[in-house]
Amino acid sequence: MWQRSVCVGLLALALGYLCLLSPELSPPVLRHLSASLLGTLRRAGSLEGRMVSAWQAAIVRPARGWARVGGAGCCIVLSCSVNACVDMVLSGVKLLEALGVEPGDGKNHAVLSSRQDLGEAFAHFMGKGAAAERFFSDAEAFQHIARTASEHPGAQLYVGGNAALIGQKLATNPDLKILLCGPVGPKLHELLDDNVVVPPESMQERDEFHLILEYQAGEEWGRVRAPNANRFIFSHDLSNGALNMLEVFVSSLDEFQPDLVVLSGLHMMEGQSKEMRQRRLMEVVASISDIPTDIPIHLELASMTDQDYPINIMHQQVFPLVNSIGLNEQELLFLTQAASGPHASLTSWSGIPDVGIVSDILFWVLKEHGKTTERASDLTRIHFHTLAYHILVTVDGYWGNQAAAVAAGARAAGTQACATETIDTTKVFLKAPLEFVTSQIEAPSKISINPDEPVVHWHREGISFHFTPVLVCKDPVRTVGLGDAISAEGLLYSEAYPQ
Repeated sequence: MWQRSVCVGLLALALGYLCLLSPELSPPVLRHLSASLLGTLRRAGSLEGRMVSAWQAAIVRPARGWARVGGAGCCIVLSCSVNACVDMVLSGVKLLEALGVEPGDGKNHAVLSSRQDLGEAFAHFMGKGAAAERFFSDAEAFQHIARTASEHPGAQLYVGGNAALIGQKLATNPDLKILLCGPVGPKLHELLDDNVVVPPESMQERDEFHLILEYQAGEEWGRVRAPNANRFIFSHDLSNGALNMLEVFVSSLDEFQPDLVVLSGLHMMEGQSKEMRQRRLMEVVASISDIPTDIPIHLELASMTDQDYPINIMHQQVFPLVNSIGLNEQELLFLTQAASGPHASLTSWSGIPDVGIVSDILFWVLKEHGKTTERASDLTRIHFHTLAYHILVTVDGYWGNQAAAVAAGARAAGTQACATETIDTTKVFLKAPLEFVTSQIEAPSKISINPDEPVVHWHREGISFHFTPVLVCKDPVRTVGLGDAISAEGLLYSEAYPQ
């Protein structure tokens, strides 16, 4: 607080000297200077400005990072698997208009098979302002839609796929080397950072394209109006859907010797038959089991529709084998609905997800599926991200520097969405609640957010929660990949304690 008081005094003193030394200045000029100085002070003293300053102080590197020191110097070695593609990003409304799809009522489809399905699913999630991803089963119809999208003047191509996006984000740090095992075509290879290493076996002749239909806050399509900016993703991606690069990934680990493994792409298998999906999932489990236990594994989840599938992933399949998971509010709610967890009767979120409800579900995931003295599970960390706030939840004794990690994730959301190097407080706003309760089931604590100390911490039966608001971009440049950027930054600043 005292820094702002000093700034006020110095600026006032400067303005006084200016008036004394330059009496010829006209009143309009003096009013303009005064307004400019006051505007600067207001921005410096705004909730957003105070939060940014507090984050900057909180974001410190962990005492023991991912770096390994070898004869050739120091680097951080990570391995990302197994989904990668090229994202074709454009306006969802403009593409649907170009396709001749008339706006109508929204309807959720687990799988898309026609342009009408696409229009209904897009309207359904646009009306909620929620992110979603779906498989398009008709190859010919998808190719027609993709050609129409590629001809649109606003279409842009980016690195896509959770694994590739996390790897690309981490690769911006010059001390990192990333091994990416996914179906990499010529365009994707061209887009990847030089620090991303692709095994020759991962290269293929054609790229897999995912269509990213974006919409802005307040945008309308027929009777549907988006409450906030977000995106709807769909593809006819057979390579990632079958996890074709799983074996390449596993065979590369011995040579690459990673410090951290990032897994993603399990959601892509929903386009497969249940028999194929179950068989492939068991092969994933066997592959993860072969990774040395001293290498932390992070699993990035994404949108799913078949409730049997996440139950398999949660129980006897994948969750017990990974140390960390990343997910958003849609995926968290789907998990508790599928497994009849807390608040499973909640059909959808209304506005900003209630912090107490989110906290209850996160606590349940770690209590039921995380590491305990009685349970053979490695899961000790969850990074939850939603538009307005983030929560990092950890089992005590396994992770450190989580206040810095959650702040770094929130900072990444504010910079990436607005496409700025640092957070521009004139382009963002605070949407998170400044007061909330930590549970809607047990006797809760009531927490008030102080913008000068925006990372808050609470405990619940051996589990720690770190919460921070997010500064939401007023006019986001790009919404796709935000969750991956958030998880990547959170991992970079996290410290995994040796066990």
